[in-house]
Amino acid sequence: MSSCANIIPPSGGQKDTLAPILVSSFPKDSSINFTSKKIILNFDEYIEAKEVQQNLLVNPIPKNQPIVDYKLHNVFITLKDSLEPNTTYSINFGNAIKDVNEGNIATNKTYIFSTGKFIDNNSISGKVILAKDGKIDSTLIVVLHSNLNDSAVIKLKPKYLARLDGKGNFKFTNLPNRAFNIYVLPNDYSKKYDDSTKLFGFLNNEIIATDTTKTLLIYAYKQAEPIQKINLPKQDESKAIKEDKRLKYTVNLVANRLDILDTALQVNFNRKIVIKSKSAITLFDTNYNQINDYTYSLDSTAQTISLKNKFSLNTSYILVLNKNDFADTTGIALNKSDTIKFATFKEADYGNIKLRVNTKAANVVLQNVKDGKLQMSIPIIAKEITQKIFKPGEYELFILQDENNNGIWDTGNYKKKQQPEKVIPIKSRLVVKANWDNEMDLSW
Repeated sequence: MSSCANIIPPSGGQKDTLAPILVSSFPKDSSINFTSKKIILNFDEYIEAKEVQQNLLVNPIPKNQPIVDYKLHNVFITLKDSLEPNTTYSINFGNAIKDVNEGNIATNKTYIFSTGKFIDNNSISGKVILAKDGKIDSTLIVVLHSNLNDSAVIKLKPKYLARLDGKGNFKFTNLPNRAFNIYVLPNDYSKKYDDSTKLFGFLNNEIIATDTTKTLLIYAYKQAEPIQKINLPKQDESKAIKEDKRLKYTVNLVANRLDILDTALQVNFNRKIVIKSKSAITLFDTNYNQINDYTYSLDSTAQTISLKNKFSLNTSYILVLNKNDFADTTGIALNKSDTIKFATFKEADYGNIKLRVNTKAANVVLQNVKDGKLQMSIPIIAKEITQKIFKPGEYELFILQDENNNGIWDTGNYKKKQQPEKVIPIKSRLVVKANWDNEMDLSW
């Protein structure tokens, strides 16, 4: 006997790509004069509700979150709080509801009801931007306070809450026609402005929710930068005896060459030091003629000496550290006086830039950022920016709207009702090549 048939398992049909559809609800969605404590949502397929607490958003915000459960085609919601009279409520599930087969999400499925005679349909929408760099932080939330006192965001929990999408947009719906103060906060437990190192944003004037869409723009900022705590590794006592007690240092040279665009020549010690004399550090040319117009200082950590001088391009120098003129706090000095020979970069090690400004604006500053750090700020006072000595690399470019014309970004202050200065990112990056004329058009 022989056969020509291929035996294969059944395919199971086409893949399910459709999200669950709400078929019915009890009480009915958008009900008025609502009095029930339990809600049942019925979908067209088997569903599951996962990570409900992270996704569930109830407005107005209740004291206690509802209890959400699911079984087969149904989601069950139990309200734990007493409902406010004449109030429209919305229950948004975010990405919590999925079908069992393929995990298709019923995105932002919302159930609405009112304890009054009608459903409120007013809204507030807008966008949140980080003032310092013009970027988006989608982990932030926007809150509304019906209490219009300035202290409400500090002392009270908000009335309504909205999350940001990936583009920084937010929208409140089904609001009553009344005035609110609006704020931007991190999505933490307190949902209050209780720390000036938090990202925060506000509008100076109250907002009235209406049935027309007006897009708001809110700039978030940190009034103060958090103090960085350094956790030093615990020392193994068994190895303490073998610890190298010598005083050592490093310098910020690259192959014994100094970048003149650096703020200073730095000598970094492995321990705190005490400088005993002004002659602890001396600078010479290659003929050992002392250079006298330099200055140096010890930083707040007492570990880094910064030496400043008008260093010339393609020039050799000699730096001498005199061993008897400084030591660590226990009196340990360098084993010997050290001589450091170095040269500055050549002009060919840098690039030339020519930036053509195509946008008219007053009191603006071009910020050059590399690896997340501000490298240079250039006030824009002409239609063309040129600079012959520019460090090679790839730079992010930002336009600072320098309202007080002091050349730096100024943060906001809620108590003074002072908004932060705005920074606009430029989409194109500046790529600077060494020994090259680098040109670019600027517009924003």
